[in-house]
Amino acid sequence: MSPISADFQQDFFHLFDLPGRFDVDTAMLDQRYRALQMQVHPDKFAHLSDAERLLSMQWSTRVNEAYQTLRSPLARGRYLLSLRGVDTKEETNTAMPVEFLMQQMEWREALEEAKQTQGSTELEALEQRVRQETRALQVQLGMQIDEMHDYNAASGSVRKLRFLEKLTEEIASAFDDIES
Repeated sequence: MSPISADFQQDFFHLFDLPGRFDVDTAMLDQRYRALQMQVHPDKFAHLSDAERLLSMQWSTRVNEAYQTLRSPLARGRYLLSLRGVDTKEETNTAMPVEFLMQQMEWREALEEAKQTQGSTELEALEQRVRQETRALQVQLGMQIDEMHDYNAASGSVRKLRFLEKLTEEIASAFDDIES
């Protein structure tokens, strides 16, 4: 069935004909994204009515949004939880386990020190540690959602991943500052 005639309210997993799980076959996601975009891209509908062109743009936007959401582990986890009626409360719930808070402080101190000394080696080491922690947390989030169905714990993991994503962006910014 063409997405143009499909239900606009279907979730992103159904749109890409993928199981509604955290563990996503990214190669299959990429393949289905390209196939869907070939079906709905506005250029394909340039010769049709305004209404059909508008519908095509809406579908193309929806496909892009779905792809970006499913491609990002953090966004995918957040989306899966929302499908299950769970609000991650990222803006209001900043409660974290003490050990994670201590780790945050250590990473922040290391980042500030590396920025002050313009130490790219220190930044690379910090980036590597954060990347490893992010991967481990993504695996944990997948298990919490797909296997354990522990959505409360998964919500906490999403909040941790959000912090790590922000820290990763700050590290990238620090690299940019050193290079300029």
